[in-house]
Amino acid sequence: MRRFLAALLAVVLLAVAYAALDVFDVVPGILTRAQPQAAATTPTPTGTATPTTVAVPTVDPAAQPLQPASASAPIPTPAGLATVLAPVVADPALRPGPGVVVRDAFTGQTLFTKAATTPRVPASTAKLLTALAVGTTLDPLSTLPTRVVQGTQPGEVVLVAGGDTMLARGKGSPTAVEGRAGLGDLAAQVGAALQASGTTKVTLRLDTTYAKGARWAPGWSQADVNAGFTGGVSMLGLAGQRAIPYRPAPRDPEAVTGAAFVAALGKVGISATLTRESTWSTPVPAGAAELGRVESAPVGDLLALALDESDNALTEGLARQAAVKEGSAATFAAAVAFVRKAVQAQGVDLTGVRLKDTSGLTAGQAIPPQVLSDVLQLGADGSVPALQDTLSRLPVAGLTGTLATRFQTKNTHAVAGLARAKTGTLTGTSAMAGTVMDADGRVLSYVVLADGLPGGAGTLDARAALDRFVAVLATCGCP
Repeated sequence: MRRFLAALLAVVLLAVAYAALDVFDVVPGILTRAQPQAAATTPTPTGTATPTTVAVPTVDPAAQPLQPASASAPIPTPAGLATVLAPVVADPALRPGPGVVVRDAFTGQTLFTKAATTPRVPASTAKLLTALAVGTTLDPLSTLPTRVVQGTQPGEVVLVAGGDTMLARGKGSPTAVEGRAGLGDLAAQVGAALQASGTTKVTLRLDTTYAKGARWAPGWSQADVNAGFTGGVSMLGLAGQRAIPYRPAPRDPEAVTGAAFVAALGKVGISATLTRESTWSTPVPAGAAELGRVESAPVGDLLALALDESDNALTEGLARQAAVKEGSAATFAAAVAFVRKAVQAQGVDLTGVRLKDTSGLTAGQAIPPQVLSDVLQLGADGSVPALQDTLSRLPVAGLTGTLATRFQTKNTHAVAGLARAKTGTLTGTSAMAGTVMDADGRVLSYVVLADGLPGGAGTLDARAALDRFVAVLATCGCP
């Protein structure tokens, strides 16, 4: 719990002074990134809203005095919270009415609920279940290898996919998450090994058999794919080519990566020819001589990035790898079954939960707010350290990730830096689930899911109403 509080205190310090603070001294958190990330947007996947970039607000320290989070701070009373939240949850922008759970993060005490057990469309807040499943299955400090080995044919080398879809074309950056491993570094290793044996011309084959499965989930619309709301799931890809709204990802990231590696080899004096894609489904033999290897950022950092930017394909890819590690097939259905099993193993009751993918993009999914609250509590109270780390790196209100352009209004901008949340947005759905520190320094967890909203601007209006909901929590002592 102290680790969680240290992370939340760092958020407050950032909001007041925009100072860099390393919370963990082990795994760099989102507030200690060496290179700031561009502000992300979360437009409605099937809508037509134009994304905008808004400057980070200036937070007035006098308006929001620094309050260290404390277990001794008073807990808001249910009656006090009900009084201040009643008009917020009755906001016309949230009709027909949201599902809500607010709890004390230290004790887990429920302080406010509304339709907590009614299944709701979760949108990307479903990624919290995936984060719990992945974090308790894959070692957060482990990395994903991309290797080159000697092939079975004369003059053949094989690039072996290992799950890293964010390879830099040139040198890798040791402090980056996207682009930690670089094809240029890999080519330098391979080139040196080949030239030592007198080889300067090779055939390059890919081995794409690791966790290989369908590219797109059955329920993903081509409109969403074409608009860049998700890329396909793959185990090999380049940095800078992940799907973002209005810039779709390559349809064949493996081929693009193979071509990029051919170019990288050329720069170190090795002439390479890429084989046909029909040859890429043959696994390399066990014990094949390794010519080079590069490693991704730690899995914990990849997971944090996936939630920070709400990257559907990256989330699905990590879920697939975790499922395969547990012996499941590399399918979307198997990944869903894996997530359910892993979450239930942590004692979470999944009554009312209906999952069709592990990212929340597919239509027809449902999660009761109570389930999301139970998952949050496992991280907030330190029961699951890996999830605790992930929660401490969720988007920060008004500053980072999918919350970077939110909390900009007169009624909400003073809350910038005081709340974290996983957001969720689909046409007709707006959701938030995260943590916030109230006016007395008490850490609260909250889940608010609004679905059945009118089309068009209704989803965006609800998003603004959710910001106001969190602002009320942050500015309330509520005795």
